[in-house]
Amino acid sequence: MTMPLSVNMQVRDIHKGFGAFKALDGVSLDIAAGELVCLLGPSGCGKTTLLRCIAGLERQDRGTIVIGSRDVSELPPQARDYGILFQSYALFPNLTVEQNIGYGLAGNNRETIRARVAEMLELVGLVGSEKKYPGQLSGGQQQRVALARALAPAPSLLLLDEPMSALDARVREHLCGELRQLQKRLGITTLMVTHNQDEAMLMADRIAVINHGRVEQFASPQEIYRAPATPFVAEFVGQGNWLPFERGEHGHVRVGELSLRLHASDTRERGRLFCRPEAVVINPPVHEENLFSAQMREITFLGNRCRLSFELDALPGHSLLAELEPQAMPKLAGAEIWVALPPRSLQVFA
Repeated sequence: MTMPLSVNMQVRDIHKGFGAFKALDGVSLDIAAGELVCLLGPSGCGKTTLLRCIAGLERQDRGTIVIGSRDVSELPPQARDYGILFQSYALFPNLTVEQNIGYGLAGNNRETIRARVAEMLELVGLVGSEKKYPGQLSGGQQQRVALARALAPAPSLLLLDEPMSALDARVREHLCGELRQLQKRLGITTLMVTHNQDEAMLMADRIAVINHGRVEQFASPQEIYRAPATPFVAEFVGQGNWLPFERGEHGHVRVGELSLRLHASDTRERGRLFCRPEAVVINPPVHEENLFSAQMREITFLGNRCRLSFELDALPGHSLLAELEPQAMPKLAGAEIWVALPPRSLQVFA
């Protein structure tokens, strides 16, 4: 099988505006050869615009894009050596599966095209579907055909624009795993746009969280989740609890009438504390720091975990969340509980 040549990519200080709207505001990324990077953010944040600038489908106002050792900033799309999979798949409805996959191989002889199409069909698990038309395929099968078409010319870079958004949740999760395994097997450098944090967490080596045209954090999924760099990242990725604080005494901070100890010293006079729901400890077996009485308000069953909504007695009207395994849940909503907020779980933001 013809394998793609894995390349690195550098995106340097990319700016792009549409009239008065600034879609990209100085975006820079270094992507290693063979790495899968997800551009994650809400609609309108600039992630698709960045992908289109890399593909040459939009021209950046300034900045450079280097793929491998080539500066492609001013090159047309066909000279940039990438395969692309669009959100809509963009298959030709009047062409068969084999004709769709072979479309980008024009210029090769017939035997070469036939052999490459056969390789791609085996790669994506669609052997036997050569003569079918896109309208005869499921959404997941259409996605596989579009992926095979993108990979057929053996590009050095694969660009994915929300490739799972048209699929239902179960098919999406299955194909995310398949696509990730295929990407690792081929070793092809891949950039994927998504607004779905679960997809990004499942697939990416690193995630670039984008907001208002800027990269707020570029790190591994684990670091993005456990140590968000900004309040936006903390709020956009996963659930969280927020507590406004003022500086207290002896390394403590005050939240209303509560005094909490932090793991690390922080000198700011006021700010916000952030804590993931699963870090909250309910009814600890032994005394822990930052232990307070609370009232349960609601329990939501989420399958492999339960989400508990509660209010601290000393902070009424401020709802907080905890997540536990079902067998660890207290029995009755409305009951009094004890809640610990471990110092190591509290992150400070300005």
